Amino acid sequence: MTLKPARLLIALFAIAAIPAFAQNVATVNGKPIPASRVELVVKQVVSQGKQPDSPQLREAIKKDLIGREVLLQEADKQGFGTRPEVKAQVDNARQSIIINAMLADYVKKNPIKDADIKAEYDKYKAQLGDKEYHVRHILVATEDEAKAIIVKLKAGGKFEELAKVSKDGSAANGGDLDWITPAGFVKPFSDAFVALKPGQYTDVPVKTQYGFHVIKLEESRPTKVPPFEQVKGQVAESLQQKKLAAFREELLKKAKIQ
Repeated sequence: MTLKPARLLIALFAIAAIPAFAQNVATVNGKPIPASRVELVVKQVVSQGKQPDSPQLREAIKKDLIGREVLLQEADKQGFGTRPEVKAQVDNARQSIIINAMLADYVKKNPIKDADIKAEYDKYKAQLGDKEYHVRHILVATEDEAKAIIVKLKAGGKFEELAKVSKDGSAANGGDLDWITPAGFVKPFSDAFVALKPGQYTDVPVKTQYGFHVIKLEESRPTKVPPFEQVKGQVAESLQQKKLAAFREELLKKAKIQ
């Protein structure tokens, strides 16, 4: 069968129109909603692990985009888009989107190497040391106060009761600092509790920049360090944040700021 020129023209027009219609999932008051926008949202939802891709998800996203377009058109009709405070918020959002896109590209082009992650993990383990300590303390403002507390302890006073006068948040818990490692505290404090035996307390006040401490060691145990594979992702994220911070600082140094 042969098509006459007029019919051929109609047929070609219909064929050419199919992709154009297929590019839009809907039109709202003549404004098209492109299928690419649905694909973008689907990709975001799936990548965040919230839901798997499915016809139900796509339909829900389509309905949401239609609803947003209806609201946007009404907001534009009422002039909200021209309000100074709204324009400022839109500008801030635009800046964030562009900056985040650039940083995501930087992360992609500058990935953290496995060797760097392992080195950071090993450094962390070394800082923790091979032992951790269950410690209590009493913090007071003066050396004389600390000495008076030691006298009461030697007279049979209970550490937990005397710790209620401690000038920090541990007072409510009898001075309990839970399990700690030396790396997390100033040296005079950590040196003091490391030197104690379980059940002992310092018989002289320990001075730090925070005041005077009376310290008691409840017990010690080998340090519990999570396996490398368990924390690899967290270590990588920490290193990535440091790299991004360095990138930002480098740009700030190059910028002419007046």
